[in-house]
Amino acid sequence: MLKASPTWGRILIIVGLAVGAFASPAQARDQIKIVGSSTVFPFSTAVAEKFARSYRKFKAPVVESTGSGGGLKLFCAGLGVRHPDITNASRRIKTSEIKRCAKNGVTKIIEIKIGYDGIVLANSKKSAQMKISLRHLYLALAKVVPEGGKEGGKLVPNPYKRWSQIDPSLPNVRIEVLGPPPTSGTRDAFVELAMENGCKTFAHLNAIKKREGKRKFKAVCHGIREDGHWIDAGENDNLIVQKLEANPNAFGVFGYGFLDQNDDKVQGAIVGGTSPTFENIAAQKYPVSRSMYFYVKKAHVGRIPGIKEYLAEFTSEKAWGPDGYLGEKGLIPMPKAERARFRNAGKKLQTLRD
Repeated sequence: MLKASPTWGRILIIVGLAVGAFASPAQARDQIKIVGSSTVFPFSTAVAEKFARSYRKFKAPVVESTGSGGGLKLFCAGLGVRHPDITNASRRIKTSEIKRCAKNGVTKIIEIKIGYDGIVLANSKKSAQMKISLRHLYLALAKVVPEGGKEGGKLVPNPYKRWSQIDPSLPNVRIEVLGPPPTSGTRDAFVELAMENGCKTFAHLNAIKKREGKRKFKAVCHGIREDGHWIDAGENDNLIVQKLEANPNAFGVFGYGFLDQNDDKVQGAIVGGTSPTFENIAAQKYPVSRSMYFYVKKAHVGRIPGIKEYLAEFTSEKAWGPDGYLGEKGLIPMPKAERARFRNAGKKLQTLRD
């Protein structure tokens, strides 16, 4: 009799788990489960509602706002009905997250880029519109800054309490910024696009990566202050808008879509001389703009009903095209060729490893 090797045993266990996750009809799930980014949430919800009306044989997908990082953590936890089928993300999936997915058997992931978004620094329309540079933003919100805000200054804990202390052209009010928590893709993108690029305007800070390594550079350029001037406001961007209405001196950080939906109440700051408008973000002129995505488990296609049809709805021109209904929610479309590429990826169920 042949003796099974430990390696074969592990392979059989993994295969058994993957099959067993869907094996029992009693445990089957008859609707799509979606988690992830609060920024992508309104777009995903709109598609889910349209999908339910167009494909009446399927139940409406369940969409939950957990933040990009939180959604990818749930998504990567495993295969089967206990785990979500799709996760929304306001940033691209990280290599470390792909590895975590693979460790838990989630090896075939379909990536769909859906369009562009800008991250805005917004305040109440009861106050004046802010005009600010990326350097100003860094000096206002970083955990440590160059002493005196000067080139070559030694790093010190952030001393700035009021915007006008950074530059007399800024408002003479207390620095108070309501923003997303560390699990949010909006937070990740804001740190990378606004904080890091503001940090890099100081030559001696820009040189840290080469001189002292990536970890030190991130600590200096990505670290957000924790002394009450930046306030983690959770994943509910609508709540931030309400708080800005209540406090005209405060500012909030969220996606352009929420600005667009609430432009009767709040306004976006002009950053680096550029306003956060649809046209400027689409043309990649606005300095704090990013791409948005969702990710699908290929192993769940055909097991959970409606995933192919949901993909087809989201990637249709009537949804994400220039005149599509997602534009009403603030989505900024990709160019035609890019839309065609990701629509094709959805049709072919093309994965990141294909």
